[in-house]
Amino acid sequence: MTQRGSLKYFSFFIVLFLYVLIVGSNVLLIIVICVNRSLHEPMYMFLCSLLVNELYGSTSLFPFMLLHILSDVHNISVPLCFLQVFCVYSYATVEFTSLAVMSYDRYVAICHPLQYNSLMTSKKIAFLVSITWLPPFLAAGGGIILGSSLRLCGNIMDTIYCGNYSIIKLACKEPRVNNIYELLMTFLTVSVPLPVILYTYMRILKVCFSGSKQTRQKAFSTCIPHLASVINFSFGVSFEIIQSRFNMTHVPGMLRIFLALYFLTGQPLFNPVLYGLNMSKIRSLYFLHKKKTADILKFKRRFFCSTLTACMFSVKD
Repeated sequence: MTQRGSLKYFSFFIVLFLYVLIVGSNVLLIIVICVNRSLHEPMYMFLCSLLVNELYGSTSLFPFMLLHILSDVHNISVPLCFLQVFCVYSYATVEFTSLAVMSYDRYVAICHPLQYNSLMTSKKIAFLVSITWLPPFLAAGGGIILGSSLRLCGNIMDTIYCGNYSIIKLACKEPRVNNIYELLMTFLTVSVPLPVILYTYMRILKVCFSGSKQTRQKAFSTCIPHLASVINFSFGVSFEIIQSRFNMTHVPGMLRIFLALYFLTGQPLFNPVLYGLNMSKIRSLYFLHKKKTADILKFKRRFFCSTLTACMFSVKD
């Protein structure tokens, strides 16, 4: 096997391992939330929606990438390219809207704890989940309709995955409507959820500093994973916007590839860890399960030893 062939298979197994890790960790946390009735609360319902989006976003990248790593010809059909564009852009928008909804939920829980149950009803939760998913899908669909009407004069994209602006750059003439729509959707994707997140956390911080030590601890335990997730995703999105719009040839190739992949892999990898380890109820369920498993193993060991001892005495008799 040549060095190039060895590198190809090594890259394939690394990417496959990452994909399996992402799917496994997110699915595990979704199952934990669905199975345990104590986690059937708005906060965990919104978290479950976020984790489903991580699976959706990573699936828009990894299967295509795995096929391209093994293939000697890196081609993709136009319909599949547009499908990937739709998935990538709707994933990014759903991620931001999910984080905004989760920040609103934390704001109500911490700033208005007595009214929380009356404010966060089942209908309200269903409405918030629907606005998390429906507008991003409609916006991404509009971009696909405009993009599919373009006449393309090129067929080579200098990107790892299909992007809307990458397709626009292949058009025979500058599509002004597509450019305006692309810029408008990018602006709305960031400018609508971000003020909600900033406002809610300003109010949460105000309550934390004026509240008791117990209130601060509760707020920090639930808000730190969310803030870390917002910062992490904002970093990935910022680089993706810069890379798609500006000339990045002066940036080393490997760094560009890493940062381009980070946009679609950072959140799906880190969110299960951030939320799974930092949220007190999920953590306590893990330790309770661990204790029960240890008790069962301890009982089995004692039962085995007592049975073995009884057998030894009966043989001697």
